[in-house]
Amino acid sequence: MLKKTGFHKDILLINNIELFCNKITEKLKNETFSKLNRYGGVIGISGGIDSSVTLALSVKAFGPDKVLGVMLPEQDSSPESERLALMLANKYNVKTIKEDITQALKGFRCYERRDEAVVNIFPEYNPIGYKMKIGIKTTPDSTLPPVFSVTIIDKEGKEYNKKLTAKDYLQIVASSNFKQRCRMSMLYYHAERLHYAVIGTPNKHEVDQGFFVKYGDGGADIMPIGHLYKTQVYQLANYLGVPKEIIERTPTTDTYSAEQTQEEFFYQLPFDQMDLLWYAYENNYDIADVASILGKPEKEVQNIFSNFDRKSKTTQYLRMAPIRDFD
Repeated sequence: MLKKTGFHKDILLINNIELFCNKITEKLKNETFSKLNRYGGVIGISGGIDSSVTLALSVKAFGPDKVLGVMLPEQDSSPESERLALMLANKYNVKTIKEDITQALKGFRCYERRDEAVVNIFPEYNPIGYKMKIGIKTTPDSTLPPVFSVTIIDKEGKEYNKKLTAKDYLQIVASSNFKQRCRMSMLYYHAERLHYAVIGTPNKHEVDQGFFVKYGDGGADIMPIGHLYKTQVYQLANYLGVPKEIIERTPTTDTYSAEQTQEEFFYQLPFDQMDLLWYAYENNYDIADVASILGKPEKEVQNIFSNFDRKSKTTQYLRMAPIRDFD
């Protein structure tokens, strides 16, 4: 296939943001009212940029009286998430409900199952005195599959890090995924009692690279920013008047007891670089052209593209509907 040329750093800049925003909100309103036959939207709000933009778009589409923001903390959540979520709701005059899902997660033995795997790596680990997180240790341009490690932090703030076995990694992730699936269940409870739609918050990278939990944060009726690159989400945030403190907040997973950025856990690249590289990868731009514009070696860009391809393929099952054709 012939490679495209003409790549440039402003290729993802939204030129007419008012028109761009209006198209999204019109489609959100029409699809929710006509196709889904629902009267409004329920959104899980966390004080993050994606849920904030999703709520702002929903208010523009439905009006504030037909939007419900649901805060879904649990024992590992940052207090900042609730504070910023309330700031957001007040800004857009949206009613909120707080649903603490800690007890539901304890019922699933979420924390117990997770900590069991951590103790297999660090026998001294105790959730009362330690915090923990997992992350990727390979570089973004490595041709090798990602290697995950677990970090524990003691009361004095000293960090200890070890490579995870496949078994323990899978148990930690499977246990932690109870969090997103509990949140999805609670969002559908409120959506069904109000006859509203669940408005999903994943952006394009989360959908296409598989940074979501199947039937968790991937469970929604409509995803108004699912086609938007992260830098475009920020452009909309500024246009829609999302509070500056939320815009300037570093995106986090807010999943583990220790603070962790999305870049550290999964993406390995700053969003401004990743957006441009993913766009070039998706749209078949010439690697030499992209490398020159971004000031990177061609081999590095090629390796990053290969990693994008691997992520897309290995997470394809997350985007699949249930297989029903057995004829």
